[in-house]
Amino acid sequence: MQFHFKISDAERERDNAAASSSSVNPHAALQPQQPATLVEPKDAQHEIRLQNIVATFSVNCELDLKAINSRTRNSEYSPKRFRGVIMRMHSPRCTALIFRTGKIICTGARNEIEADIGSRKFARILQKLGFPVKFMDYKLQNIVATVDLRFPIRLENLNQVHGQFSSYEPEMFPGLIYRMVKPRIVLLIFVNGKVVFTGAKSRKDIMDCLEAISPILLSFRKT
Repeated sequence: MQFHFKISDAERERDNAAASSSSVNPHAALQPQQPATLVEPKDAQHEIRLQNIVATFSVNCELDLKAINSRTRNSEYSPKRFRGVIMRMHSPRCTALIFRTGKIICTGARNEIEADIGSRKFARILQKLGFPVKFMDYKLQNIVATVDLRFPIRLENLNQVHGQFSSYEPEMFPGLIYRMVKPRIVLLIFVNGKVVFTGAKSRKDIMDCLEAISPILLSFRKT
C-alpha cells in the first residue's frame, strides 16, 4: 500500500522534509496473520488527511484575562466554567486557550503552517493590547490525522492476536483502540477500514506508524 498526505496550497509554498534514524520497533515482532491472500494493488493510493493540529507556546508574561476579553470581540471568558480565555480566529481557522501565566494552546489548525501562523497572530493580538509579549517555546503537541484503507477489518480477531497493544469493547465504542509503542501514537481502527491517528508529533510519526500497522491490518481484512 502507498500513502501520501493531502497537500494544501500553503504547504506547497514551503518544502519541509525531515529524516531521522529508526530503531527496533516492538510491533515488528507481531507478524501479520498468514496466509494473507488478499493483497492491495501496488499502485493503490491512500490519502492521509490532517484533521487537527495542537500547538503550545508562551508569551513570557502574565496576562490580564478580563482585560483581554473586554477588549477583543472574538473571545469569551467564563472563569467559573474554564480558567482561560477562549479566542477564535477565522484566518487561519483556529482557537487559542489563553491562560493568565502566558501559556497558550492553539488548536483547530488543519496543518502545521496554519498552526504556526495562527499562534503568531494570537501573540500579535496580545502584543497590540499592550502586553510585553515574547513568542517563545513553540511546540507541536498533537497531530490528528485520518486515512481510509478502503477494506473492512476483523476487529475481534485483531484484538485477540494483538491484545497487548489493543482494546476493543464494541458495546462502549465502535472502534478498536490500538496503542503503538514506537512511534507513540494511539490509533482508532474501525471495521470499515477507517483509521484515526492521535498523539503524533510529526508527519513522519504517522508514516512510520502506517508502515508498521498497514500489513497487519491487511492480514485481518474481511473476506
